[in-house]
Amino acid sequence: MQHNSLQVVQGDILDRVSLDAMQQQDAVISSLGTRKISFEPVTLLSEGTKNLVQAMERHGVKRLICITGVGAGDSKGHGGFFYDKLILPLILQRIYDDKDRQEAEIRQSNLDWTIVRPGGLTDDPAKGHYRVMTDLTGVTAGKISRSDVADFVLHQLSDDLYLHQAPLIFY
Repeated sequence: MQHNSLQVVQGDILDRVSLDAMQQQDAVISSLGTRKISFEPVTLLSEGTKNLVQAMERHGVKRLICITGVGAGDSKGHGGFFYDKLILPLILQRIYDDKDRQEAEIRQSNLDWTIVRPGGLTDDPAKGHYRVMTDLTGVTAGKISRSDVADFVLHQLSDDLYLHQAPLIFY
């Protein structure tokens, strides 16, 4: 990704010193994930987010946009039958247990946060339109392209409509 106003800095979320690179930044976008399915306890997301929140508070960076996923927090049960009854409990449970802890770290912070929960991710081209839901009553999330997730995330940098909320986004 390239833009005149964008500086991408790589670091290690578990290395508190590398997180000091956020000093004098306006916002942080977190899209932490795990590389593989784990049947062992997962702590990367929650521990990394704890480090991230502490560094943001230390450096006075207030705005955090964090991507988790459908099935985290109160979006559990909104991924559809196959996802909710098979994929999440049998394959992704350890990861989503940690996503729950990750979201709790964010909610307990003093940051201006938005947690973004995309539906099933695809590599399809962006459509440029998608549903954004905070009231999940009767909602089953569909899929969404990574490009449209990126579009939504970037809009959150200048929009506080979903401040201190965790919208579910999908087609």
